[in-house]
Amino acid sequence: MKKAIVYGGSGFLGSHVADALSDAGYAVRVFDKEPSPYLRDGQEMVAGDILDAEAVRAAARGCSVVYNFAAIMSIDEAKRRPLDATRINVLGTAHALEAARAVKAERFVFASTVYVNGRSGGVYRATKQACEQLVEAYHDEYGLDCTILRYGSLYGRRADDRNGIHRMLHSALTEGKVRYNGTGEELREYIHVEDAARLSVEALKPEYANLPLTLTGHHPLRVRDVMEMLREILPGVTVELSNEPLEGHYNVTPYQFHPRVGKKLVSTLYTDMGQGLLDCLSELKASLSAEAPRALPPLKPAVSKGRKKRG
Repeated sequence: MKKAIVYGGSGFLGSHVADALSDAGYAVRVFDKEPSPYLRDGQEMVAGDILDAEAVRAAARGCSVVYNFAAIMSIDEAKRRPLDATRINVLGTAHALEAARAVKAERFVFASTVYVNGRSGGVYRATKQACEQLVEAYHDEYGLDCTILRYGSLYGRRADDRNGIHRMLHSALTEGKVRYNGTGEELREYIHVEDAARLSVEALKPEYANLPLTLTGHHPLRVRDVMEMLREILPGVTVELSNEPLEGHYNVTPYQFHPRVGKKLVSTLYTDMGQGLLDCLSELKASLSAEAPRALPPLKPAVSKGRKKRG
């Protein structure tokens, strides 16, 4: 059985990818500063810091596949902590690459972002662009087969307040308002995290070696439309927009500058946005009820207008 290590595997996306790897038959080792609350039977946990080069290298022993999700993943957090973002994202990626090279890994998979294609995203985007160049250099210099995954707007279970959809759902359940700091006209191609995780494992196929792949949703949606969807799901909830342009975020498309042309990997089986929101709300409602039992707004089935629902 092949073994895969997931650096940053305790987090939102990393933990789902670890699960998808287990489902695909891999022995999975999770490396993160904090023990994963989502660790499954058969998955191995190694506590460590991505900035500790020796610990990173030791953890990769016996692994033929190396994923790196250890990073500051938020544009706003990277803006507040530019030095930490640079150290963790760039130097951390260098440590993961060195570990993959040391164990002669068959594939190194790097979690990037669609923001590398544009000029928005600030420090966060700059660190990911630097990492992509470093990953490509390791392939050119050392023959390390790599795959770069450029993720779009993720949502789903296990998200926290750094996630845009999670913030909207949380304010809807706790304040009766769907809040968004923007105009609502911003376009996003949301992809459910479980769909993204499954595609992240599919990307290990030989034909995707040494390619950048874009992982986003099938249909662009205005943020305003998502908010209206939530208002239908949660009767009585109101919508609140700041009507100010989002600093550092793109409005319509991130594609302004191409470091390297990439392909878009999609699946014919994916989670409908309305069903995905209902699932997130169910998780969040259960969590909030456990913390402070009280009356929360009822959920009603999502209505997907003009589009075939998929489970």
